[in-house]
Amino acid sequence: MAVKLDQQKLLTALTTERKYDYLPFSLHIFDCVNSTNIALWELITQGAKAGTVVIATEQTAGRGQWGRQWISQTGGLYLSVAINPDLEANASYRLTLATAWGIADQLRQCGINVGIKWPNDLVLEGRKLGGILTETKVNQGKITQAVVGVGINWANPVLETGINLQTWQARRGQGTGENTYTNTNSFSQSPIPSTHYPIPCLETLICKVLLGIESGLACLLEEGISILLSRYLEFLVNMGDRVYVNDLAGNVVGVTPQGSLRVSLERDCITDMKTPEIHLEPGRISLGYRSS
Repeated sequence: MAVKLDQQKLLTALTTERKYDYLPFSLHIFDCVNSTNIALWELITQGAKAGTVVIATEQTAGRGQWGRQWISQTGGLYLSVAINPDLEANASYRLTLATAWGIADQLRQCGINVGIKWPNDLVLEGRKLGGILTETKVNQGKITQAVVGVGINWANPVLETGINLQTWQARRGQGTGENTYTNTNSFSQSPIPSTHYPIPCLETLICKVLLGIESGLACLLEEGISILLSRYLEFLVNMGDRVYVNDLAGNVVGVTPQGSLRVSLERDCITDMKTPEIHLEPGRISLGYRSS
């Protein structure tokens, strides 16, 4: 049975916690859709404006990057937000960087040490917590419309390389004091009530995600890509990773403003000293996940 979201509770949380006013959030909540991105594009063709949000408790045809299927069973967070970003067509990936940083930052403020796996995944303890799918429409070299889709594991079943937030919090709740919350690797004998977890319910998680999207967008538009990128890199879990590209070995040293991965080639792999670093566009290399 689908989870019923409390729309008033969500609106109250958004109103209380908002620091920016870039997106006049207009919420459309569904029990089940094929894809929140698809549903939102349909609303846009009917006149929906920037700030329109589609939320579903289940997707039957969820999509990840590169057309991969996103398993979207009941219990997860699935939403999409409409944006009119006024960016150059080749800067579309900045929306993904902004969204990933903003959401991770919001969750870190709650004491949840979320990282970013290049280019668009949210990770917790080395496992996939969520992902972001940005789609755009371009006219005369400018992005005129964009939809940012976000999926986060809340209480839904996950793959071996995944993790869901509700279970993670339950494992780390310890003690009897109402405000006690510690990061421990063992199950608690006397877990604190879930109402005292940093993210006590799905409505709170949705609120944090929407606020993260908005704060990331504010950072991009107000402070620029250089500041946003420096903040994104602080959360990037791949820094220093050793990777292989066409039999060449190198180490991850950063991300370009266009979202490409910067790889510094090892000295014995370099035949032309003018090119000690290569840039890989998203989709050219998979950095993978650990499994138990």
